[in-house]
Amino acid sequence: MRHYRDMTGPTDLPTLPDARFAGLLDEARALQTKTVELRREIHRNPEIGLDLPKTQASIKAALDGLPLEITEGKSTTSLTAVLRGGKPGPAILLRGDMDALPLHEDTGLDFSSEDDGAMHACGHDTHVAMLASAARLLCEHVDELAGSVVFMFQPGEEGEHGARHMIHEGVLDAAGERVEKAFGLHIFTSAASGVVQTRPGPIMASANSFHVTVTGRGGHGSAPHQAIDPVPAAAAMVSALQTMVTRKVSVFEPAVVSVTRIETGTTTNIIPETAFLEGTIRTLSERTQAFVREELPRVCEAVGAAHGVKVSAEVLPGYPVTVNDPQVAARVLELAGEVLGAGNSEVMENPVMGAEDFSYVLQRVPGAFAFLGACPPGADLATVEANHSNRVVFDEDAMANGVAMYAAFALDALR
Repeated sequence: MRHYRDMTGPTDLPTLPDARFAGLLDEARALQTKTVELRREIHRNPEIGLDLPKTQASIKAALDGLPLEITEGKSTTSLTAVLRGGKPGPAILLRGDMDALPLHEDTGLDFSSEDDGAMHACGHDTHVAMLASAARLLCEHVDELAGSVVFMFQPGEEGEHGARHMIHEGVLDAAGERVEKAFGLHIFTSAASGVVQTRPGPIMASANSFHVTVTGRGGHGSAPHQAIDPVPAAAAMVSALQTMVTRKVSVFEPAVVSVTRIETGTTTNIIPETAFLEGTIRTLSERTQAFVREELPRVCEAVGAAHGVKVSAEVLPGYPVTVNDPQVAARVLELAGEVLGAGNSEVMENPVMGAEDFSYVLQRVPGAFAFLGACPPGADLATVEANHSNRVVFDEDAMANGVAMYAAFALDALR
C-alpha cells in the first residue's frame, strides 16, 4: 500500500495559477498597438482641468463599436462606460484619469505635446489608454462576467476634484446598483517596468494648501524702527511651522508642512507693507490632518502678534487620505503575481506623500489603488526623471501589464 503525506497543512509548493487568467497577459499584449496609438494621440493633445473635449472624443472613438453603455458627464467632460456581464451580479469600477499638467514638454519624443503650455507629465494618457484597452479585452470575456463593469474615465485629477464631480453625477451607481469594489492604477517611473506595487491601508496622503498674508507698515529700508516689517515675521513663521510639526505631531503620525512660496517687496530700499506665504500640508490620517489645519493658523497668528503684524491665515481643503481596503489590496498583489508573474508583484513598504482624488471613491467603496512601474529601459531607478518632470518618459511596454491587471481585477471580482 502506498502512503501519502498529509497535505492539509502549510506547504512550500507554489500556488497554481488560476485558469481564468491563462493567456490574459498575451491578450493584453495583442492589444498593445491600439493601446500605444491611443496613448500617443492623447499625449500629443494634452488638456488641463475638467474640460477635456479632445480627450473625451478620443476615448469615445476608441470605444466605438463595443457593447458598452456610454454616458458623458454634465458638469465636466467625464465619460462613463458600463459593460453588462453575461450573468447577473454586482458592479465593480475601474478608473483612469484623463488630465494633463501645465508645463512645457522637453522629452524630445516624436509624439511630444503640441501645446507649449501642457504636457502629460503624470502619465494620465497611459491610464486612459490602458483602461480603454481593458474595456475592449473584457468585452471578449463578457460571458465570464457575473455582473457589470463600470469604466470611469475621469478629468480633473490634478487638483480639480474630478472624481467628486463624477460621484455626484452617479458614477458609483452607473450600472443601476451600487458599485461594490473599485480599482485604480497609476503609472510611475521609480519602479521597474511592469511591476505592480500596493499596500493595505493608507497608500497616499491627504493634501491641503495654505495661504498666509502678513500685514505690517511699510517704510524706508534705512529706518526699520519707523516701520512694522512683515519680512522677519514671515521668516519666523516658516521656522515656527517646522517646529510645530516636530513638537506637536507624533512621529508615528506622519505630517509634512512645506512653505513653497514666499512673496514680498519691490526693491532694495523699501520695507514692504505685506508678505505672503503659501504651501502644502500632507498627512496620512484624517485626525492629524484636522489637527494641523487648526494649528497652522494659530501658530502664524501667535508669531504675528509677537512681531506686531496682522495675520490672515487660510487653509484650503484638498484631497483626503487614499486608503486601501486591506483585503482588496492583498488580492491585487495576488493577482499581479498570478497574471504578470511573481516578480511583478511588490508590497510597498511606505505610503507616498502625494495625494490622489481616487480617495473620494475609496471613502465610499472598498477597493485598492496601485502603482505600475514604467522605468524606461537602461534608466537608473535612482536618477530617472520622475512624474511631473518636463522630461519624464514612461516605458510603453508596461501598459500591457496594466491592461491585464484591470481585466484580471474585473474577472476575479465578477466570478
